[in-house]
Amino acid sequence: MANPPRRPTNPLAAAEAAFKPAKKPTAPVRETAAAPNVRELVSIRIDRAVLDYFQGDGPGWQDRINDTLRAMVEKRIAAEDDRPDDIT
Repeated sequence: MANPPRRPTNPLAAAEAAFKPAKKPTAPVRETAAAPNVRELVSIRIDRAVLDYFQGDGPGWQDRINDTLRAMVEKRIAAEDDRPDDIT
């Protein structure tokens, strides 16, 4: 038989195919935010001393933490850009 039928002709194979678990769909891939500079709600653990420092100036402490982290990231990116590509 050159092209076997799609359905199993063997009753045992047909029964096994009927009770075979269906494949679960994979979870969709999470895309990054479409708009730049959009804030995202996250949960992080921060040392008490660090939290006290930023909360010491009153409301806006989360913005101050974000500004400090952004400045550090920008500084590190700038340092990486200044490194020569070909080190010999």
